[in-house]
Amino acid sequence: MPPVQKSAIERRAEELDTIAAVLPIERRDELAELLSDQDVETLRHLVNQGMGDNTLRALTSDLAYLQAWALAATGKSLPWPVPEALLLKFVAHHLWDPQRRKSDPDHGMPSEVDENLRQQGFLRAVGPHAPATVRRRLANWSTLTHWRGLDGAFASPALKSAIRLAVRAVPRPRRRKSAKAVTSDVLASLLVTCASGSLRDLRDRALLMVAFASGGRRRSEIAGLRREQLSVEPPIVVPDGPPLPSLAIHLGRTKTTSGEEDEIVYLTGRPVEALNAWIAAAKIESGSVFRAIGRWGTVSRRTLDPQSINAIIKQRVAMAGLEPGDYSAHGLRSGYLTEAANRGVPLPEAMEQSRHRSVQQASSYYNSATRRTGRAASMLG
Repeated sequence: MPPVQKSAIERRAEELDTIAAVLPIERRDELAELLSDQDVETLRHLVNQGMGDNTLRALTSDLAYLQAWALAATGKSLPWPVPEALLLKFVAHHLWDPQRRKSDPDHGMPSEVDENLRQQGFLRAVGPHAPATVRRRLANWSTLTHWRGLDGAFASPALKSAIRLAVRAVPRPRRRKSAKAVTSDVLASLLVTCASGSLRDLRDRALLMVAFASGGRRRSEIAGLRREQLSVEPPIVVPDGPPLPSLAIHLGRTKTTSGEEDEIVYLTGRPVEALNAWIAAAKIESGSVFRAIGRWGTVSRRTLDPQSINAIIKQRVAMAGLEPGDYSAHGLRSGYLTEAANRGVPLPEAMEQSRHRSVQQASSYYNSATRRTGRAASMLG
């Protein structure tokens, strides 16, 4: 009996499995349908070249979106290299004026393209895209083009002018990734919801405390944390009290570092105890630290994805009686620096733990905290 020939989609799905650790693999089958053989080969090449995990996830997500948009808008897959006209169409579909749309239904993204992308889950919010999102997708589009050994029209004056005029026509206020910072008082409210001692509560308590106390780690870093990255340190001796447990987290490659750097942050006291309690209860000896928990309370071998980290935080916010729309995973990062500023921790010391590379970015949290409580803001107080 002759062997059954695998379809192109099945073959691509199997190839995507080989780089599953750095891809949004919950959408593997969808990616296998959307991407071409050359797309998958390019992604594998980028993995072998050592591209950062977070960067590759974002690039893959954007590539899938671009392919879906091209199919919906033109009926064809992305051409390589991309002509300038298609780049201008992409800008016109994503940066548009809502006021003009009311009088001109043909302005912006056509309704049938919008509906197509919405049905596939690629569009959720209503209205034009954020300029930063459009620029990022164009940048990743350009990166993929260059990795294929091709040139595109990404630096064309017409494209730059189109983006500049579109952004100028519809100014958007810049908003933080999390509207409110998860400071220690907010964190305390969230931890109260994790008091039952169940596996889920033990996991979420450890997740919240580790993410905050380790400097406000990014959700991707928490999702990707592995047992092998943890090392026990000598206890911290404190006056008039028992020694505090200490733990080192070896971050390895992060958003702002290369794989050659071994950046380390430290945990002391309660976060270490919470993490040890979860690891012991879940019997985690190796692999992912924070894992999914099944319907019947079984700990999965599958790690939590970054979006699940965000969902957990929003769920705990709701359980604490707060507004979920006000907080996100990034609130732990901004909250750590805000809390450090409120407690008078020197900025360089806080940055050693948060691993911010930009003093300007980190100091913005300090400046906000200082300005809010300072004399200049309370002239009539």
